[in-house]
Amino acid sequence: MTVIKELFQHAATTDGITVRVAVNFLPEQSQPDADKWFWVYHIRIENGSHETVQLKTRHWRITDARGMVAHVDGEGVVGEQPSLAPGASHDYVSGCPLETAFGSMEGFYTFHREDGSPFEVRIPFFPLAAPATAD
Repeated sequence: MTVIKELFQHAATTDGITVRVAVNFLPEQSQPDADKWFWVYHIRIENGSHETVQLKTRHWRITDARGMVAHVDGEGVVGEQPSLAPGASHDYVSGCPLETAFGSMEGFYTFHREDGSPFEVRIPFFPLAAPATAD
């Protein structure tokens, strides 16, 4: 499990569901001269509970260096609403553009238990930071 913790710098567990995040700045997709910076993030969701759960919706709070906050809500993740049996995990990769070189993301997923009852699972806070460049 040490390798997992090294790969995924940020993690949070809610009701037995662990959300791990690894984030990387993508200079090849960024244009600092045009105030465009881009990060890719890899999410692993692990079901450590004793029942099958299904991810239904997501809510992101994205903050840039100016303090501007964007809320993003939607169904599932990258077009999927995965069901996770006990012990199973689900990985996906997505991206985030910002108009500043620094920012942060956090949020929650809404899952449904086998009986249909919803519960929220925290997505850990993680910083978005472009490396400093010398001109």
